[in-house]
Amino acid sequence: MNSASKPIPYLRLQQEYTELRDEWLAHIDAAGASGAFILGPEVSAFEQEAADYLGARHAIAVANGTEALVLSLRALDIGPGDEVITTPFTFYATAEAISLVGATPVFIDIREDSFNLDPECIEAAMTPATRAILPVHIFGHPADMDAITALAEHHGLKVIEDAAQAFGAEHAGCKVGSLGDCGCFSFYPTKVLGCYGDGGLIATSNDTTHERLLRLRNHGATAPFIHAEVGYNSRLDAIQAALLRIKLRDLDAAIASRQHIANRYTKRLSTTDCVCPSLPANGQHAFNLYTIRHPRRDALREMLNSHQIGNSQCYPQGLHLQAVHAALGYRPGSLPIVEQLCHETLSLPIFPGLRDDEIDRLCELI
Repeated sequence: MNSASKPIPYLRLQQEYTELRDEWLAHIDAAGASGAFILGPEVSAFEQEAADYLGARHAIAVANGTEALVLSLRALDIGPGDEVITTPFTFYATAEAISLVGATPVFIDIREDSFNLDPECIEAAMTPATRAILPVHIFGHPADMDAITALAEHHGLKVIEDAAQAFGAEHAGCKVGSLGDCGCFSFYPTKVLGCYGDGGLIATSNDTTHERLLRLRNHGATAPFIHAEVGYNSRLDAIQAALLRIKLRDLDAAIASRQHIANRYTKRLSTTDCVCPSLPANGQHAFNLYTIRHPRRDALREMLNSHQIGNSQCYPQGLHLQAVHAALGYRPGSLPIVEQLCHETLSLPIFPGLRDDEIDRLCELI
């Protein structure tokens, strides 16, 4: 099979593993020799390195990105009777976390250019029960945090950043996840910074919130066998922390590779019917995904599939119209920009190691 007809995968995680294998296995061997498998020195070292990278006072490693959101909401005392304004153009975990603490997600529309929550829609969605805003830095594009944090401060609201897809993205010279009360990250293998299992992180610069999060992630314990509240078993293991430390060391280079790929896509597709991703006016896109818009998205996807070109439809339906949220009363047409984008968006392969000739071939097919 020549290069012009070889499949192009959506991701190529096996190649990354091969490159990191020897160093990671050495860390696994050291962890085994020490007997420290849950939390321990590797996790503590990763938390400090992640906090330093993000520019936050504290970083708390947890079991996954969903629980990072749940624990953050709990730590900020958001629960039954409260409302949290967020976006419906995201993975379900964003809204699920709000529901899991007993609060109600309130969905608003998004911006066509960034796919992020539209700050101009926030105030109209507020009620006396509104307690927080939960923006998502979708696909690695930073949300408009200046506007969001200004509104939150004016109305006395908390801000929890869902930065699951955006480790390393920047807004106004600051890393996303460091701009709100809490910043939540996922280390699912497909992320910009991913482990080889599940993992998550919470960033905060508030000492009181930090102490509460440490307690909540470990069964609400204040000391061994002493429990102050109902918490969770949400701890990162040492083996995943070791891998994340290795990958964090070269993360900026990995993001630069993603940006190179994105720039090449955008240049090659500029004369087609594709609407390519926008770049933030005052920040850095991490390009966890490269997501285009196309008026004949389904036909485009069928063509790519026929040539064995990896792609993903993120997201086929807004969360506001999904059955799980039927009781909230949203109807088709409630959030028109989200609903339009759900019919037009398609994510193309983007990962360090994707070759220029593969990008060019894909663009030629489009």
